[in-house]
Amino acid sequence: MTQKVLITEEIDPAGIAVLRTRGFAVDVKLDLDHEQLIDCIGDYEGLIIRSHTQVDAPVIRAARKLKVIGRAGVSIDNVDLDEATQAGIVVCNAPNSNITSAAEMAMALLLSCARNIPQADRSMHEGRWTPGEFKGCELYEKTLAIFGLGRVGGLVAQRAAAFGMNLIAYDPYCSSERAATLGVELYESVDDILPLADFITVHMPKTAETAGMFGPEQFAAMKDSVIIVNVSRDGIFDQKSLADFIAAGKVRSIGFDVFDEEPCEASPFHEFPQAVITPHIGAFTAEAQRRAGVQTATFVAQALNGSIVPTAINISNVPPEVMDKFGPYLTAAQMMGRIVSQIEGDIPRRLSLTAAGTLSSVDTPMLLAGALKGLMAYKNIGAVTGSNAEAVAQRHGIEASLSSQVNADGYDSSLTLRTDSTSIACTLYGTDRPARIISLFGYSFDIEPASQSLVLRYADAPGRIGVVGTILGQAGVNITTMQIGTRPDSDSAVVILNVEGDVADEVLDALRQGIDGLQDLWRITL
Repeated sequence: MTQKVLITEEIDPAGIAVLRTRGFAVDVKLDLDHEQLIDCIGDYEGLIIRSHTQVDAPVIRAARKLKVIGRAGVSIDNVDLDEATQAGIVVCNAPNSNITSAAEMAMALLLSCARNIPQADRSMHEGRWTPGEFKGCELYEKTLAIFGLGRVGGLVAQRAAAFGMNLIAYDPYCSSERAATLGVELYESVDDILPLADFITVHMPKTAETAGMFGPEQFAAMKDSVIIVNVSRDGIFDQKSLADFIAAGKVRSIGFDVFDEEPCEASPFHEFPQAVITPHIGAFTAEAQRRAGVQTATFVAQALNGSIVPTAINISNVPPEVMDKFGPYLTAAQMMGRIVSQIEGDIPRRLSLTAAGTLSSVDTPMLLAGALKGLMAYKNIGAVTGSNAEAVAQRHGIEASLSSQVNADGYDSSLTLRTDSTSIACTLYGTDRPARIISLFGYSFDIEPASQSLVLRYADAPGRIGVVGTILGQAGVNITTMQIGTRPDSDSAVVILNVEGDVADEVLDALRQGIDGLQDLWRITL
């Protein structure tokens, strides 16, 4: 039966097209009130929202079929995450969709504040020519303090470096290696960093730790004539207190895109011509909106197809630099799990996953979750996440483990899955390319698996491949790619054949009868 997706807020048409081309039925119902959403949500497997739709406990309890909630954006404040997790519903977002737009917005505000661009523009529109009123300052060789060195903060650092700025940062969750790569000096204390900055930009989420982070004491500790930019979240700055420091001349200028109350029709900043204030447009670019729609639709489709979703929120928190490193291997882990499940024919009792090379520093159960999801892809087991992977394994009687090793046998990184009687390994030649199998049963390969393939194991002898090709050719089965794997300690060979279309049972029977010395034959569907 066709799975249905409900979209309650406007997303880019390209996102809707992604879902429809993948065979999902899509209903777009804008401006539903809370009761209307409760009344209709029970018919849908997927839900895509933005910031307005409130997905609270009553909505989730009414969502009898719901498998995934996709937020076309970053924040998921309007979703009851605990309730969704208990219901086994994946909640995902599009955290990368607007990061470039947000970083560019921060730079635009920095430049606007430094060079008085909005004020000069306004004077020109008023018919005045008064260049002497708008003496600015350069970014070159000034010190920029970045609070929050995540994805957006990192992009700001790269752009500010191009202006020749000195970069310092405060982020208790950022590694020294990442900071060094970005050319940023990390500080462990807010108090230590504040007196050093000519410019301050904030890219931190609103949490119990960051709410009210900047108040009178912090403003007083800043350099005279400091310029402050905020394109992240409301509540991090005490805005009334900040207005006092602007009035006193301590703070030269501010660039704010977020406010304590939105829509913001009046704020303490409105009276100051040196305050550059914009109506939360940091992510509002054509490119960001398109990416948000397409990425969210893609992740929702993955969830509905039983795949692990890299941006799922209701899993263990993973730093961005770690996600960048292992995220592409989630699909690879799931692919290996699917292959093993079809070779084993039953749920194995033991499963071990080994991350090697550059992956060896990644300590996350999400890779294990991917392998488990693939292994049991043909069973309705609900959502497998990093936080419940071990519990899922135990529930199905699987002794699961995750380990790492520095040596990746000549590869930059690799992932190896071992079960009761099967071992398989893969690698990626670039994070934007599909995974390639590099080992199966200890036999060496280098092949990208197709959606349909055959795996054969037979006593190695001349003419075997010719027989295989003849039988498949007579049946009208086209071989797209093929590799033969051998081992010095074995008289057998293993062959992986990628084929077009499904291979009928009678063709498999013909292979079994026609190949001398055939030991095993598996039909693999991904």
